[in-house]
Amino acid sequence: MSLGNALGSTGASDLFQILRDGRPRTRTELANLTGLARSTIALRIDALTELGLVGPAGDAPSTGGRPSSQFALATDTKVVLAVDIGASHIRLAVSDLSGRPLLEDATDMEVSAGPEAVLNWVIDAGDALLTAAGRSLADLLAIGVGLPGPVEHGSGRPINPPIMPGWDRFDVPGWLQAHFDVPVLVDNDVNIMALGERELAWPDVDHLVFIKVATGIGSGVISGGMLQRGAQGIAGDIGHVQVSRGLDVPCHCGNRGCLEALASGPALAKALRARSIDAHGSQDVVDLVKHGNLEAIQAVRQAGRDLGEVLTACVSLINPSVIVIGGSMAQAGEHLIAGVREVVYTRSMPLATQHLQITQSSAGVNAAVLGASILAIYHALSPAVVEAMVARHTG
Repeated sequence: MSLGNALGSTGASDLFQILRDGRPRTRTELANLTGLARSTIALRIDALTELGLVGPAGDAPSTGGRPSSQFALATDTKVVLAVDIGASHIRLAVSDLSGRPLLEDATDMEVSAGPEAVLNWVIDAGDALLTAAGRSLADLLAIGVGLPGPVEHGSGRPINPPIMPGWDRFDVPGWLQAHFDVPVLVDNDVNIMALGERELAWPDVDHLVFIKVATGIGSGVISGGMLQRGAQGIAGDIGHVQVSRGLDVPCHCGNRGCLEALASGPALAKALRARSIDAHGSQDVVDLVKHGNLEAIQAVRQAGRDLGEVLTACVSLINPSVIVIGGSMAQAGEHLIAGVREVVYTRSMPLATQHLQITQSSAGVNAAVLGASILAIYHALSPAVVEAMVARHTG
């Protein structure tokens, strides 16, 4: 009988999922939790240890005899690569299995430079980060990628992304996998920001909506503790919901009155330029607000109200307990959030807002990188993947 057969078809994975919470446990505790013999537990611990997924975590407190060895998730033996591709930036991180970044890199690059230029930079920078962290491709378990546009969840390919010329249906996972030879998980940037924000600040919250207000506007929806992508992967695309105030305002999507055409950073900058105020993008608007420019403050406050109009419907439909506002425009401070609260708390049903928190992102600019690492870790440490790793190792 081979070691693989002795482990059973799902035994090692089931044991590993128990240890993923990071809490050290002895073989006896694991035997009691699973109902398995200690000898079987020992075989499974050995296999997971050889894979670098589990490691010793000291001894349990002595009860009079020899202290028992404890085991826990080994967060530092394997790594994932997190990739945040924005409209005009790329951020990378090599992270351990807790999501903690070990080393990071970033560059200013327009996503409109095209997929090959952007992804080749990711490959070169990813190799350099792994080397600098003292790791090799053998230590890499998976890659998580966030893109600033709609992503077909099943294939990981961007679909008709409005600010990503040349990216439509480009095989992003395939391009990166050809070099790194590990699973590549690709999602919309707001979805991974929602994952990152929840991991950092709201780990016990099962109903959360993350709003990104920047060059565009979108949301990531976590309901029942699960990220909701919808049938085609575009759940949360609130930027193109019509707002009553802007029925005559054209949007790049071809419609009129879209939230993004009224409340995004470029839209606010355009409105301020119409009033002879020098503003050319989100950061200019934020800087004007921080310097106390009254017209900029009023414009941001109104953007918050417009966003609140759309979120009122979301509150009734999804009933979140937390709404987090992130993206570059969130740097404008309380003015944007105040406008959101003003409308949501006024128009929503009292029961829906009784305990609703509307707050600024805690993760800030790091939300997407953290979320990309969590996306990769969730896949790399999933039961099916761990079981396949054990089968390859012991078969």
